[in-house]
Amino acid sequence: MSSTTNGQWYPPEWPDRIRALASGELTPVAPRRAATVMLLRDSGQGPAVHMLRRRASMAFAAGAYAYPGGSVDPRDERPVAWAGPSRAEWAARLGVEEAVAQAVVCAAVRETFEEAGVLLAGPSAGTVVADTTGDDWEADRAALVARELSFADFLERRSLVLRSDLLGAWARWITPEFEPRRYDTWFFVAALPEGQRTRNASTEADRTVWTRPAAAAAGYDRGELLMMPPTIATLRTLAPHGSAADALAAAARQDLTPVLARAELVEGEIVLSWPGHEEFTKHIPTGAAAGHGGAASGSPEGPAV
Repeated sequence: MSSTTNGQWYPPEWPDRIRALASGELTPVAPRRAATVMLLRDSGQGPAVHMLRRRASMAFAAGAYAYPGGSVDPRDERPVAWAGPSRAEWAARLGVEEAVAQAVVCAAVRETFEEAGVLLAGPSAGTVVADTTGDDWEADRAALVARELSFADFLERRSLVLRSDLLGAWARWITPEFEPRRYDTWFFVAALPEGQRTRNASTEADRTVWTRPAAAAAGYDRGELLMMPPTIATLRTLAPHGSAADALAAAARQDLTPVLARAELVEGEIVLSWPGHEEFTKHIPTGAAAGHGGAASGSPEGPAV
């Protein structure tokens, strides 16, 4: 358990890695592109978000609550039937080239299906699949996870159109330079399509919940829920919205400037900060042993909505 008052994920090896980066002994690795989706559904008390808890055996962020998501597959750049904003519009919104924009959007839709069983696609530009359960769907999902099937081939075989209009870009975070595994991650919001339901389809999660963003954030503040800075930061920005539709409408106004942690040597201590997110700032004495910033891996307070 952390000596801090919240559930900020803070690995014990960070201080040593930060010192190595500052001294030039550590060379940052290039971040991999990734996408994650905050899947929303309305409840009697406002929107709830779908979260999963990473297994304790995971090498990265074990026990932390997160959203469905993962790395971009190079094959995500393959042409697919596409509905919603054009690739050029997505490229402008995400600040990348068109091929990269398509890959990121495809990764968001693919990972949501792989990890939550929810598919943001339909037979036409104005429809969405109503049910993704059944042995045939599960076989395709497993093939996607195993990279035996590309997302483009999956959509083509089922004559489905990717519904990019069901996604809203929300935030962009880049893993700190001192981390051995780095990701350049775009966060999206999407509403759970009518008729579909989530399930824990991820081998990386030991449980999933629907929880109100404010309730999950309160659990983090009490030190009961472990989360990485991007997760709790996005939860806090979701909390004010009264419905899934409100959040989707607000996505167009969200700032996608990448958030990248900085580690600076200031008056004998390392100051670790995430620009624009002062709550995550850490002060680490240069001669201190590595600290521990874990937290209990409990459940969000209140009913899973």
